[in-house]
Amino acid sequence: MKTLEPAYGGRDFSQPRSGLSSSALGMIVFIATELMFFAGLISAYLIIKAPAVSTEAWPPAGQPRLPVMATALNSLVLLASGWMIFKAFHSFKADPGGELVRKRVKATLLLGFVFVGVQGIEWIRLLSYGLTMTSSQYGAFFYLIIGTHAIHAIGALIGLWRLSVKLNDGVLKEETFHAVQLFWFFVVGIWPVLYILVYLF
Repeated sequence: MKTLEPAYGGRDFSQPRSGLSSSALGMIVFIATELMFFAGLISAYLIIKAPAVSTEAWPPAGQPRLPVMATALNSLVLLASGWMIFKAFHSFKADPGGELVRKRVKATLLLGFVFVGVQGIEWIRLLSYGLTMTSSQYGAFFYLIIGTHAIHAIGALIGLWRLSVKLNDGVLKEETFHAVQLFWFFVVGIWPVLYILVYLF
């Protein structure tokens, strides 16, 4: 009896295909668009603050200074969360139902909430000191750029929370975990750039 060869150039599509899942690929495309959006914000910020363009000192006199050291420590919290989700994903691939995965996902969530919470407290303090979106271009760009990152961080935390729920219910798929991990990596990875440009530069 003659054996039928698989169609499409000899490739057997009945076997699982290696590589990126559709969820991960879709997330990468989304992240690429968000990177371009942030690039636009950063470019506008750098142009506005340039000595040849800005008509005021940067930062302006009378405006509160940003909490450089406190935010640096908070940045370490966010970086630690990125390392934790990396370890959680590898634990999931080795043992999807393991307790270590749950602990690491919860740790990522906790560190993420700490980062966003501390940022919120610092914002309240800056607002009370007079730094608002209408007080100066300095304030407007600070809240626009850092606020946009905060919105992404909150969205990623919601994704992590949903991931945690599915993990506890035993219905979490690896491709879903991978997509959420990529988005969290984006939130973590772009933050040092924003911190250096907005807080230090």
